[in-house]
Amino acid sequence: MSLAAAIDVKGWCPGVLRPMQSGDGLLARVRPWCGALRLDEAKGLADASERFGNGHIDLTRRANLQIRGLGDAGVHGLQDAVDRLGLVDRDVEAEAGRNIMVSPLAGIDPDEADIRPIARALAGLLASDTGLQRLPSKFGFLVDGGGSVSIAGERADISLRALGRTMAVGLDTPAGTDWVGSTSIDEAAEVAVAIARIFIGLSQGQGRLRDLGEGPFRRLRAIVQKGLGPVGNLSIESRRLVGAKGSAVGVAAPFGRLDAHQLRSFASLAGEAGAADIRLSPWRALYVGARDAAAAQTLMKAAQEIGLIVNANDPILRIDACPGAPACRSSSVDTRRTARRLAASSFTGSVHVSGCAKGCARSAPADLVLVGEQGRYGVVHHGTARNLPERFAEAEDVGALLDVG
Repeated sequence: MSLAAAIDVKGWCPGVLRPMQSGDGLLARVRPWCGALRLDEAKGLADASERFGNGHIDLTRRANLQIRGLGDAGVHGLQDAVDRLGLVDRDVEAEAGRNIMVSPLAGIDPDEADIRPIARALAGLLASDTGLQRLPSKFGFLVDGGGSVSIAGERADISLRALGRTMAVGLDTPAGTDWVGSTSIDEAAEVAVAIARIFIGLSQGQGRLRDLGEGPFRRLRAIVQKGLGPVGNLSIESRRLVGAKGSAVGVAAPFGRLDAHQLRSFASLAGEAGAADIRLSPWRALYVGARDAAAAQTLMKAAQEIGLIVNANDPILRIDACPGAPACRSSSVDTRRTARRLAASSFTGSVHVSGCAKGCARSAPADLVLVGEQGRYGVVHHGTARNLPERFAEAEDVGALLDVG
């Protein structure tokens, strides 16, 4: 039996230590420490992707990187290379549990709280407490600095958001984040871990926090609120940056796909602009802090020349598309070919092009959802990939895909 066959497991997230089979070979997910890659780490991952995989790198919705096209022999070479970069956890369980999203301008935006120490403390607690390995593999945390570029509107099981000198604490529910109270900055990481332990006790580590059920969730919420202060009314949404704002630069990869050359080139350009690292985000965009506004503008123009998106009005940014066929074995349609054709059309709403009903590229509703099935698309309006299709249309017929009649 090949390594690929041995690890073809469903229902979990791939890592460096446990890759997952896909249509173009094995893929390995690299989790940056606290949402950032040093420039040498980024270049090293680009080199490893080219040497051991097919040179294709995906940016994920959980602010990680996926290296694609690995063969059985290449897996071990990749693991050694990523280990030398210091990006590998001690074991599969520790790797699977380190799911932390961090606001990408922490320490760069002067108007935002630098929450990186909280994220580092949380990562340390998750790694040191083996009891937390009972958390589901997709159980995630979010730490947001409360700045103009915010991830606080993204879904995570447990969320922390800077609120003046305190941290608001949020719990995921079927309806979105329930901001249940606040705690001190110094205690925020411990509070998040304590909530995770309560969840394990109530759920036996099954499902996600939003799957807990009304009764158990009410008990968890009551326990948690006893140790928290008031939070008041929070108006929270995700706010991304594509382009330059002062010395900060945000660039997006079309449909979240980079090739090794692009990542290597962007890391070099970032270094020339005075950046120390590259930040990842749940919007499949990369962020850096340049030395000044002039360097940021220069970097933005150079990033566009290597094929990255620097214009917030680019129509591709309205479209979420999974890798599709042939990269994904679950897909029978070339999703990104379809997505590019839709980007060139007159349709101005949000679009989700999914290779199958799993809807990996987007969980939120979109104005138009196309779901691949047996070489065609099921068409859904104002829904998700899990909704029943209203009708079916041929993949090459853009007019039929857009027809609402």
